[in-house]
Amino acid sequence: MSDDRNNVQSAKLIREALQARFGESFAVDENLSGLEELARMANRRVLRRFTDRAVDPALLRMLCACALSAPSKSDLQQAEILIVKDPAKRQVINELLKDQAWVSSAPVLMVFLANGRRIVEIAKKCEKPFPNDHLDLFFNASVDAGIVLATFLRAADAVGLGTCPISGIRQHAQRVSELLELPEKVIPVAGMGLGWPSEKGNLSPRLSLSNTVHEDRYDEGNLAQRLEAFDRRRDAVHHLKQRDTERWGTAPFYGWSEDKARHFADPSCADFGEFVRRKGFRLD
Repeated sequence: MSDDRNNVQSAKLIREALQARFGESFAVDENLSGLEELARMANRRVLRRFTDRAVDPALLRMLCACALSAPSKSDLQQAEILIVKDPAKRQVINELLKDQAWVSSAPVLMVFLANGRRIVEIAKKCEKPFPNDHLDLFFNASVDAGIVLATFLRAADAVGLGTCPISGIRQHAQRVSELLELPEKVIPVAGMGLGWPSEKGNLSPRLSLSNTVHEDRYDEGNLAQRLEAFDRRRDAVHHLKQRDTERWGTAPFYGWSEDKARHFADPSCADFGEFVRRKGFRLD
């Protein structure tokens, strides 16, 4: 009976969260197993404020192991996790990311790495040719790192920790690589702040599934109309502060689309490709 009540409650949470996130109703079978985990996923929130409570190193190590249990392309295991504990190194990263002041308050700072080096060294060790030093080596390692990062998010959520990925690490990839002494063909994909949350956090609305889930063929429909609908729906629950009004003026309506357009009207990670090449990856 207790399990039945838990399933009913979890199904209710899933329906409410997905309605809030996607603006549409979802049917949830209350007899499904795993509804509690799905409820956590549906309710996932970005958290940038943490308590002073330390994260037990044994817990962190276990969460890393759970994340690294994720699928890996051809069992190459090209994702790695680097935990930045040295206060001096953390201070450097804090300065690099000073536009994200919350990073300095995160009890744990992690960097997820893509390793395209190990398979090359394995080929040398086993005296075999390696004719795969091209774009796919970089792509496979980066995707592996992304999968491990996403799996770590789920593991952290499961125990009540708060997380926020940090893509801004790539804006400073060369400096971060030097600081963390990353060898050839090992690159930072993203950082992550981790800690016990001091707030509930916000549930971010997402584009409707008509934009992002397709059947048999890609169909973006009337994209402008769909974006306008999302902008209005998101603005109703999450009003955004207008960016760079001195340059772009004040828009009478400022939605997600306008915010993203202004955000990426300036170069972002423009030198990342050159950094990746310097690290020994071929992108052809």
